[in-house]
Order: sequence, then structure tokens, then C-alpha cells
Amino acid sequence: MAKKKAIAKPANAKVTLQRAARLYRLLDMLGKGPQTRAVMIRRLRLGMRGYYRDLVILRAVGIIVELADGKYYLKEELAAAQERLPFPDPSLNLGEARQLAKGRSRAHKKIREQLEKIEK
Repeated sequence: MAKKKAIAKPANAKVTLQRAARLYRLLDMLGKGPQTRAVMIRRLRLGMRGYYRDLVILRAVGIIVELADGKYYLKEELAAAQERLPFPDPSLNLGEARQLAKGRSRAHKKIREQLEKIEK
């Protein structure tokens, strides 16, 4: 009996700029209502494999996309799903990271914590 292959989830859902833009467009389409796989693949100019890889990334970051009656749909509000989309590495240098770490938000704190690890 053949074993099923385990689907590898991306570590921390790291994405390229192109994939981040495509994931954003995919969510935007789903935010307008249920969509068939064929329509999304055609509009995103994507192959079947790439489409399912994108779904794996969305699910890895907690965005629930479900299939019902042959159409995919979002299980939450579009804005909430977009907030969890992975963001590509901005390739900051140390000076830029130090400048960004000066704020008070949670994002600033994350950068500050990374700087502390580097500067020890």
C-alpha cells in the first residue's frame, strides 16, 4: 500500500515579492465572492501546482480558504486575512533597521528584538 506524501509547510511562510503580490490578488478575488479554481488559475496566470502551493502558504499563516460546491471561498473578512499575509524580506541594512526600531508598535518591537540579538 502506497503512503501519502506529507505536504511540507513553508518555514515562517517566507515569500518573494512576486508571490506576495499574487497572494494578495488571490485574496482580493476571494474577497469578492466564491471562485472556481479554473478562474483563479487563469486570472493569476498560474499552474495547478503553483496554485496549491499558494493555498498551503495561506493556510500556514492561518488564512482559511475552503471549498464548497466547486468554489473556493474565504472563511473570514478580507481585511483580516490580508493582515496575516506574509511580507517579503525588505533587505534592510543595519542602519535602516535601527531607524525603524525607534517606534512603539509591535512591528517596531520585533525589529528591536532582532537588533538586540545581532548586537550582543
